[in-house]
Amino acid sequence: MAIEKVFPMTKEGKEKLEQELEQLKTVKRKEVVERIKIARSFGDLSENSEYDSAKDEQAFVEGRITTLENMIRNAKIIEESDLDSDTVSLGKSVTFIELPDGDEETYTIVGSAEADPFEGKISNDSPIAQSLIGKKVGDQVTVQTPGGEMQVKITSIK
Repeated sequence: MAIEKVFPMTKEGKEKLEQELEQLKTVKRKEVVERIKIARSFGDLSENSEYDSAKDEQAFVEGRITTLENMIRNAKIIEESDLDSDTVSLGKSVTFIELPDGDEETYTIVGSAEADPFEGKISNDSPIAQSLIGKKVGDQVTVQTPGGEMQVKITSIK
């Protein structure tokens, strides 16, 4: 039997996934079924782009529901009390400056299921997070990125 992947995440991240799942099951699924019904009424399904589009969307929605159910079922909640307060770890926000130019960046390290770089949440599997995990304030770290190496200095961990 295959071992299920564990999805580490914050309590808020799991709640967000549960809300998305609920939305897909109660609203989006019904909308897609209605689109398929309407497209069927147009007649010949072999040349019906509305029907094909609705069926594609239905496949996407059902696939996303399955993915979310799996992530929620295999979620491992990161508890605040389990975290060392002065070490970079999953669930922590870390601020660092790029050396030598001093650009400051802040990211929260989360599980891959809730990563959203536009909200400053990076996956614990990302090169930046992998380089920072286990480090402390004041540490200088070399981060391997697709664009090459980057030197950073950790300025705060929350």
